[in-house]
Amino acid sequence: MKAPKWLFLIALLVGATLILAGCGGEATPCPEPEVCPECPEPVCPECPEPLVSDVPYAEKWAGSAHADATAEAFRHWDEEDPVEVPTDCATCHSSYGYMDFVGADGSAAGVVDAAAAVDSVITCSTCHNEATAMLDSVTFPSGVVLAGLGDEARCMICHQGRESGVSVDALIAEAGVGDDEVSENLRFLNVHYAAAAATQYGSFAIGGYQYAGMTYDARFAHVPEYDTCFECHDSHSLEVKVEECTACHTDVAGAEDLPNLRLVGSTVDYDGDGDVSEGIAFEIQGLQEILGGALTANGVVYNADAYPYFFDEAGERFAAWTPRLLRAAYNYQFSMKDHGAYAHGGKYIIQLLYDSIADLDAALAEGLHRNDAGHFDGSSEAWRHWDEDGMVEADCARCHSATGLPVYIHEGVNVEEPLSNGMLCTTCHDSYEGFTRYVVEAVEFPSGATLAFESPDANLCLNCHQGRQAGADIAAAIEGLDDDAASDSLRFLNVHYFAAGATLFGSEAAGVYEYPGQEYVGRFAHVAGFDTCVSCHDAHALELNAESCSTCHAGVADAAEIRISETDYDGDGDVEEGLAGEVATMTEALYAAMQDYSAGIGNAVVYDGHAYPYFFNEAGERYAGWTPRLLRAAYNYQYFQKDPGAYAHNGIYSVQVLYDAIADLGGDVSGMTRP
Repeated sequence: MKAPKWLFLIALLVGATLILAGCGGEATPCPEPEVCPECPEPVCPECPEPLVSDVPYAEKWAGSAHADATAEAFRHWDEEDPVEVPTDCATCHSSYGYMDFVGADGSAAGVVDAAAAVDSVITCSTCHNEATAMLDSVTFPSGVVLAGLGDEARCMICHQGRESGVSVDALIAEAGVGDDEVSENLRFLNVHYAAAAATQYGSFAIGGYQYAGMTYDARFAHVPEYDTCFECHDSHSLEVKVEECTACHTDVAGAEDLPNLRLVGSTVDYDGDGDVSEGIAFEIQGLQEILGGALTANGVVYNADAYPYFFDEAGERFAAWTPRLLRAAYNYQFSMKDHGAYAHGGKYIIQLLYDSIADLDAALAEGLHRNDAGHFDGSSEAWRHWDEDGMVEADCARCHSATGLPVYIHEGVNVEEPLSNGMLCTTCHDSYEGFTRYVVEAVEFPSGATLAFESPDANLCLNCHQGRQAGADIAAAIEGLDDDAASDSLRFLNVHYFAAGATLFGSEAAGVYEYPGQEYVGRFAHVAGFDTCVSCHDAHALELNAESCSTCHAGVADAAEIRISETDYDGDGDVEEGLAGEVATMTEALYAAMQDYSAGIGNAVVYDGHAYPYFFNEAGERYAGWTPRLLRAAYNYQYFQKDPGAYAHNGIYSVQVLYDAIADLGGDVSGMTRP
């Protein structure tokens, strides 16, 4: 049976003095409380004030929103009858309700059993009790349970919102209407206020409406020391620890400067205003203005200060909801109600706004940008592939987790790593002072060769941009087999993606299958100062420093137009096209030769670059029955599919390999020239 209210009140008052370790600061000695008199029924007299002479952090707490007894968050129900906070609101709008929800009052956890008094702000004992000390997981409105949260689970119980993309989908499904059909069964679903945790955890929490077929950033990870609620906010005053931000963000003088922040990985112009230096807060604001305008154009008027927020042009509650309007309005409100969204998970918010704009009016999305460059695109398959597993497996962690590369550099091994939302500063930088990089003197390639640039910075790139296989692996697999005899022992070996380092070092790295008896060029030596990864590509945006190319290659607007010889390598008669065109034509010729050869042996092969394992039979099944000749050609074909910049990384090497692969299959090379 539940304890009498007066006993719970005494427990609450005495508990207010118990400051447990673990609220984001160092452990504080517990002051000794004065004895509270026994309470006769039915009235419990007030306990002595103060219970203790000095309550730690009391001054900070007293000035916070959690202690503001006059705020709407605690006074909203004053005019209700009865005057009480209902059970569906009490968890976050009453100390009694919160403690009821976590089971600190002796009741079952996870549910509020009774309405709570309106005069109950968030006090010491709300967060400091045995029940909250044990909290480690939170269930979000989407139904997703996130565990291993530690102390910040206390914050996330309330700062998660009241709705989710899942509930929006459920309401639309229940209405059973098409995207642009009005239904009286649709209504606006309000996420509520300050859903910071839902913003921070992105696609893990599904707080926003996530459009079908699109992928989204997951948990926004800041630097390791400032990555949780308590590490960024003072747990009592709730203020951001601005003075600690300045260690890295040297241009921040006060809280008013925080909206100007923008990480170096955010290199694109999200809102299309031409400004790529403004803070992420202003990129979000720009997208909000575009989406708000699109909603208005559809007859939806937003008023942030008046519930239910969305009205028609006559000022009445908007009622002509279609599924398309509802999901856009939900995302608009989701972005508006977390005023710190730019810091909690700005890229997730940007993606929600972009997709909402594109869904309402595709023309409005032209000129806008949704995702960052690959190293920082947390929504891409390169980072999200392991979400269902919960960890990035050891074989992949070096290049597909933010923490894997530093571990490999220090320990020389790959180990399982936590999921990442793209790279962090600490993936490549070993210090925040001057942002120096890890020093890598040389790198071992899959072929066994140990190679290096003169610049240790560029060697960092080689750790991942080297591929996962080498020509030697193909040679070993086909050793002793008849070139044209199908074998069930053979399987396709995938070089993986962007093996640019192996291409650049040519025969020194031997990333491709090099045909016996042929000679191949080694490292492509460009001009001094433009012969490494970081001298040709922006280290963060990853884009080619194309403006530098024009110094020598006058009149060339695109690197793909550059050619280094008048030789018509691909035999198409065009000696004006760039080397990229020569490589592209020869790559197409190799695929045609593969299809002719495979059809000739009665086992036609079909390539699909977007579906693993890439090579299929005509029935759409995984290709089997490889011959050594077809396998080595397919490996080389895939190699050039997965390094789209091969023509620039080492064009001559590329042409040599493609020529030899075509010739080996019996393809027509009569008009081609092998350099």
